[in-house]
Amino acid sequence: MSPGRRRDRHVYLRSHPLLFALVSASRRMPVRRLGRTVLVNGTDAYRQALTEVALDRSAAGTTGGSARRLTGGDLLFDQEDAAHRRARRDISHVFDSAGVARTRPLWADVLQRRVAPLAAGEPVDLVDIAAELAGVATVSLLGLNADPREVAAAARAAAAAAVREELPGWRTPGQRRAARAAVDRLTGVLRGATVSPALAGMIAVAAVNTTVASIPRAVAWCADDRLWSHAADHEVLPKLVAELLRVTAPSPVLPRAVAAPGEIGGCPVRAGDRLILVARHAAYAHKMGPDPVAPVAPRISQLVFGAGTHSCPGAGFARAQLTDTLAALAPYRPVVVAARVDRRAALPSWATLRVRAVTR
Repeated sequence: MSPGRRRDRHVYLRSHPLLFALVSASRRMPVRRLGRTVLVNGTDAYRQALTEVALDRSAAGTTGGSARRLTGGDLLFDQEDAAHRRARRDISHVFDSAGVARTRPLWADVLQRRVAPLAAGEPVDLVDIAAELAGVATVSLLGLNADPREVAAAARAAAAAAVREELPGWRTPGQRRAARAAVDRLTGVLRGATVSPALAGMIAVAAVNTTVASIPRAVAWCADDRLWSHAADHEVLPKLVAELLRVTAPSPVLPRAVAAPGEIGGCPVRAGDRLILVARHAAYAHKMGPDPVAPVAPRISQLVFGAGTHSCPGAGFARAQLTDTLAALAPYRPVVVAARVDRRAALPSWATLRVRAVTR
């Protein structure tokens, strides 16, 4: 096991140990049924589940179901087919190439300022940098007049609240009030967005939490497995980015529910079955490390962003942010000097990841 994989595995074991144990125990089977829950690990089965099976986006146990109970809203991930297609068209202008072009100079300024201490031998915290990058990008994309750090903090808290709602166990009135307060806080900082409040909430939660999860983990993998020479090569960098997003799989598990009878990888499914779609297994993240020289085929690596109508509209945005971050760090070839797992985050994440430039 490489140093990069060892450290990244630590994120799963410390932040979501039960979930990691469950999906790891079944990873050798493309599809496995456990009562009314179906775990989907295989590449073809995963793609089939997202493109050929009718899914209920608002059922209990799904991302949309949690969001609906917390907010009473109608978010992109809990809409039915016609509304879902309309919302995807509405969001396309936010994450299209023009949206990236408008926002890229803003996060470039953040990177230049936040990475500069490395030149003086000072450490920097990639989690804090990623949160600011995500906040600045979200404020720009949504046309907000808000503090980027506050937007990022609110989005992270709301996502963590949604995840806690799905964990087994009794909820006290205080816990439910805290969850509601987290969502109200996010709603408040997003007031004035150029899209509907529900859509603004979805964009903020997705953009912030995936950025804060993926960038520090990708940087740690680069540092531990000495991949900085690839990051410094402009021709190889895009392949490195694709590989790092594949192995980190920012949203490693997609909870879904079946809406109508169908079949996944030879396993019959029926309405009401809960699906656990394991993106990290479908994309070979559990067994193949990042290799920018001989990368995994795009049709496989891109599965970490979903497939078909269930693909992530912000995939290009995520690639651009990670590309610019690695390019900014590459001259310093930083190493990790301190790391702490975030046990409260919605996604497998670091709470702190401090790096320092290598002394030449």
